[in-house]
Amino acid sequence: MAWAVLAGGLALAWVLDFGWWVVFPALWAPVALWVPWFFRDPIRRGPRGDSLVLAPADGRVVAITEVDEPDFMRGPARKISIFMNVFNVHVNRHPVDGVVAYRHYRAGKFVNATLDKASIDNERSSLGVDGPKGRLLVRQIAGLVARRIVTDPSEGDVVQQGERLGVIRFGSRLDTFIPLAAKVTVSLVDQTLAGVTVIAEWPA
Repeated sequence: MAWAVLAGGLALAWVLDFGWWVVFPALWAPVALWVPWFFRDPIRRGPRGDSLVLAPADGRVVAITEVDEPDFMRGPARKISIFMNVFNVHVNRHPVDGVVAYRHYRAGKFVNATLDKASIDNERSSLGVDGPKGRLLVRQIAGLVARRIVTDPSEGDVVQQGERLGVIRFGSRLDTFIPLAAKVTVSLVDQTLAGVTVIAEWPA
């Protein structure tokens, strides 16, 4: 693909009788336009409420599994994993209202974020929130291309459902850990929108 683009640029320069110096700016122009578009942060309006757990990321649901989460949930939990490709909005949003009670960063590898082992091996940042209905953990996970995780709130901060949580740059994954009693409302391969899609509901 890269060779085809280069060949096309060279051919265009020859046809238009431009100097070779225009080839490389022409090839980099799409990248220069794409980068600001990648960091877009659209306004998101969706359902809100204490009984709802909203998607923290745009992307595709790649896993819904029962796991043991010892760091913040401290026991069995349901993990909902959302994979973000490079075309998704990469701003992450809080699934629930609450107070940040746990924050932890861990360095790691950068394997393909669609793989389940990425949740264990990859660089990640975890944010635990005490919400009105219980505890919830969101884990930002770097991917094969991603090399930078940004997590905005600190421990003790009050956060609001749907507001910005942070951002992961260039392809990555978010895992949301909820209690087993909560009802999952998405299925594998479903597409989600951060701050809009309801991925679970707390028990009554």
